[in-house]
Amino acid sequence: MNRWPSIFLLFVSSLTFAQSDPALIEGLRLLEEGRTTLEEKSLTAAKDYFTQLTQKNGNDPKHFYQLARADSYLVESYTSHHDEKNAERSLDEAIAATQRSISMNDKSADTHSLLADLYGRKISLGGLFAGMRYGSKIDAENKKALALDASNSRVYASLGRQYLFAPKAFGGDVSKAADNFRKATELDPNFDENFVWLAIAYRKKGDAANAGLALQQALRLNSRSAFARNTAATK
Repeated sequence: MNRWPSIFLLFVSSLTFAQSDPALIEGLRLLEEGRTTLEEKSLTAAKDYFTQLTQKNGNDPKHFYQLARADSYLVESYTSHHDEKNAERSLDEAIAATQRSISMNDKSADTHSLLADLYGRKISLGGLFAGMRYGSKIDAENKKALALDASNSRVYASLGRQYLFAPKAFGGDVSKAADNFRKATELDPNFDENFVWLAIAYRKKGDAANAGLALQQALRLNSRSAFARNTAATK
């Protein structure tokens, strides 16, 4: 299946988001390429672009939110190359940018969900003590996001990751994770990453058939997705 209709829809969605701020358009294009390939060069270009926007206008929460997104994908890029030092640095910078965005606009469900995900990444890189420090913060940010927008796919994807990675004693539940990822795909059927997360949850449940179907859909939407390809290659 040709992936371009879905990519076109994603780009149109980005343009709609950027209508109130045309300066975002080029940065979103760079970020879309970077999140697809997870290549450091593309993501660094996106980060540099949004950094310049924050320097030109330090009072726009959207610029800091997109800067945080660029850094969050850099975390994944560095981690894939076992570069923990740069991954941790990018993670701390992403958290700082997200907190800055929230300080200017506390009503963005997307931003609270992103912060929850970033706190979750601190746990994955920091181990037990990080879990003790950030576990309650993840829950608090996801609750804020859900209260702000109960029809936001990003909110349900973040909730899914919370249930997927939390220890069972602290609320982890693979079935609830799958339910939330499935809800995220229903709310935004054009975002490939949510189908990859759904596949990961299905795999953890032992449901290989549905995991395969979710991955197939992710690759139909974005055949170049490094996240989908890497997940498909991992058994």
